[in-house]
Amino acid sequence: MSTGIFNKSLSYNQILYLVKQLPLKDKANLCNELAKEAIDVRLSRLLNSFKTNDLEEKIIDEEVEKVRAELYAGKKGK
Repeated sequence: MSTGIFNKSLSYNQILYLVKQLPLKDKANLCNELAKEAIDVRLSRLLNSFKTNDLEEKIIDEEVEKVRAELYAGKKGK
């Protein structure tokens, strides 16, 4: 597959027309590339939504230790 750079703007319909002319294998490859891009965008949005400057490693460590102690106490009691 030849990759070239085009400087001309194409409309959605023009691109769709070109894609419909592709062999099935190339259409599948294009579909996979578009899906990867969509996944990257969604994953980036998701990760950005969890970003915070309010959470410190010390707080996380304290919470982890609390949960471990509760789990240990639960196993010890059985």
